[in-house]
Amino acid sequence: MARKKTFYITTAIDYVNGKPHLGHAYEKVFADCIARWKRLLGFDVFFLTGTDENALKNVEAAKKEGINVKDFVERNAKLFIKLCKLLNLSNTDFIRTTEERHKRVVQKIFNLLYKKNEIYKGYYEGIYCPGCEAFKTEKELVNGRCPEHPNLELKVVKEESYFFRLSKYEKKILELLKKKEFVVPEDKRKEMINRIEKEGLKDLCVSRKNVEWGIKVPFDKKYVIYVWIDALTNYISALGWPKGKFKKYWPAVHVIGKDINWFHSVIWPSILLASRIKVPKSIIVHGFINIKGRKLSKSAGLAIDPIELIEKYGTDTLRFSLLHLPFYQDSDFSEEDLVRYNNELADKLGNLVLRVTALTEKYGMEKCKNSLLEKLKLKEIKDCMERYAVDKALNLIFDFIDDCNSYVQENKLWQTHDKKKLYQLIDSIKAIAILLWPFIPSASEKIAGWLGFKIKSLSQVKKPLKIRKIKKAQILFKKIKLEKKEKELAKEADKKMTVSFDEWKKLELKVGKIIDVKDHPNASKLYLLDIDLGNEKRTLVAGLKNYYKPEELKGKLCIVFTNLEPKTIRGIESKGMVLAAVNKEKDKVVLIEPEKEIEIGSRVE
Repeated sequence: MARKKTFYITTAIDYVNGKPHLGHAYEKVFADCIARWKRLLGFDVFFLTGTDENALKNVEAAKKEGINVKDFVERNAKLFIKLCKLLNLSNTDFIRTTEERHKRVVQKIFNLLYKKNEIYKGYYEGIYCPGCEAFKTEKELVNGRCPEHPNLELKVVKEESYFFRLSKYEKKILELLKKKEFVVPEDKRKEMINRIEKEGLKDLCVSRKNVEWGIKVPFDKKYVIYVWIDALTNYISALGWPKGKFKKYWPAVHVIGKDINWFHSVIWPSILLASRIKVPKSIIVHGFINIKGRKLSKSAGLAIDPIELIEKYGTDTLRFSLLHLPFYQDSDFSEEDLVRYNNELADKLGNLVLRVTALTEKYGMEKCKNSLLEKLKLKEIKDCMERYAVDKALNLIFDFIDDCNSYVQENKLWQTHDKKKLYQLIDSIKAIAILLWPFIPSASEKIAGWLGFKIKSLSQVKKPLKIRKIKKAQILFKKIKLEKKEKELAKEADKKMTVSFDEWKKLELKVGKIIDVKDHPNASKLYLLDIDLGNEKRTLVAGLKNYYKPEELKGKLCIVFTNLEPKTIRGIESKGMVLAAVNKEKDKVVLIEPEKEIEIGSRVE
């Protein structure tokens, strides 16, 4: 039997100076989605996550609480382990940097680098950010503060230390960063190149003196090994470097936040090159989850507890809402969004499974060719997953779910009882369950159980489902009603939508011309419309994709609301809205067009 191809994926390890926040869940769920997808493709996958427990910020947090550092770290590490279980992660291992297996490898690496003269003793003075656990240059500061931790006081640190010859690897790192696949997305790769070309690489401080907590320098016990050699080495210590699983699975794909891109894209490969170890395959850099534009941060006191959200709404609902966010961009998150996504799961997926299984239980099914599967854009889904564009893949899967729901309606299967069409729907639900398994594994496994199969491989999508007795499914997702506070907010929004004649006069409507139509990069049902308004041009996001082809819109005159506040829709700012009429009975949206003689930019009174 041929040996399976291997795939190694990691998340960053998390500081345990506080409880987990939603940003931690976001990164882990994304990595899990990729790991599960690779397993569907037949890869032997090793998926690693864990906790960074030797950092000085953990010591400072323990002091503030007035408890022993070891007890503090132990307590908080358990919360991260709990989070992994609640998120239904398929991680192969969970590394803790206080474990002996990790300490041994870190000391071996430090020793190796020292013997190779890659580490030397010197003297350092610099500005230190306790939040980043890194020294900062004046150029990196904004108004004398760290841009990532503006609430923290910076310290001037002056001490003798051990240094890693980072400057020696400037040319090699630049060559590495020229490879497009090494750092994704493109803008994050170019950031690293620009920084090196502008500032160069300076030797790196890799130890701290007279610190009790941490891993000791093996040949000089007055020092502990500084966080970035310690923390980054987890990716190989978990594999038992230099033997064991390391030989089988290394190199890795690292999934990290944009705030630690430098450490993973520049410092880590330099350490590996100096140690004669292969560099990572790829570094996938994601944006931040924000609340009203502000980054989630424990040090800034801005956090959402993912454990509370899971206990309130369920694992799959949280996973679904997080995986809908465009991974490479910063994205706002709210509990209202989570409720909306839950209800989308209930209305679209849950309703489809419930209706079709109920009809099949009652009327049976007859095996036939599944022509409905032709609507499934499997190649495009594969391409998205290969590019780690999981949000786009998820949208394509739900486009197919919409097609299946429309198929039920168009064929009135509750009246026609067409057994062949019911088979096509059941077989399509099988395909949906397989494709959604990396995203919402629990719900997918329930569907597979009701249809009588186990999810094993992507090849099952095209393999016809065997005929068996189907029973009506249970409810997959319960609709969530808005709580009292949220109802009041909704009522307030409704009031704002009910405007008087005088308020209508405040709205500015102008005649515009659609000069270009593009697909929205993060939404399968939205267009980006470039509009000429005479004295200016604007880009609008419009939900017209189900009703118009691009060529049908290009060149059309339209009416535009021009004095609305810009709104970011799936990562793109929309500067206005187009006026359209909705025919609910025919499920049709028609753009309101002015007469051809009307001049572009004219105001509509």
